[in-house]
Amino acid sequence: MRKQASSTTQNPTAAAPDRIDRAILKQLQRDASISNVSLAAKIKLSAPACLRRVERLKEMGWIRGVVALLDPAAAGAGMLVLIGIVLDRSTPEVFAEFEKAAQKVSGCMECHLVTGEFDYFMLVRTRDSESFNRLHAEQLLYLPGVRQIRSFMGLKQIVSTTQFPL
Repeated sequence: MRKQASSTTQNPTAAAPDRIDRAILKQLQRDASISNVSLAAKIKLSAPACLRRVERLKEMGWIRGVVALLDPAAAGAGMLVLIGIVLDRSTPEVFAEFEKAAQKVSGCMECHLVTGEFDYFMLVRTRDSESFNRLHAEQLLYLPGVRQIRSFMGLKQIVSTTQFPL
């Protein structure tokens, strides 16, 4: 089951991080496996104070989780496909039904409601074009409320990061 993304904009009590919090967040974006003692040393805090700040940042929603970033090719998901989707009607019910079904698409890493020519963009990872063709035939064609699907297979990754500026 996929967890809905949350942000601090949904939490009115989440205060903006101060200089020390931002330094902690920058370090954790680079390497979340760093020990608390090492993190504290880099930030120039005591280990207990550093741990309290990390825990508070989690409680405030600034840190949603800690994960290992896998190599997609090594994990058998080397092909990236961006999929533009146009729905047949613009009603809240159609959008809700599509969003519920999109969460179950195999290999779907992200799905975004967007402006412009498409209603949604999905980012999907599969092994290769043959496995994407199966996914398309077995799942994508059956998504509810879809009028049009346009797929764009990634040829070369130029930039990919999980770090954003603070």
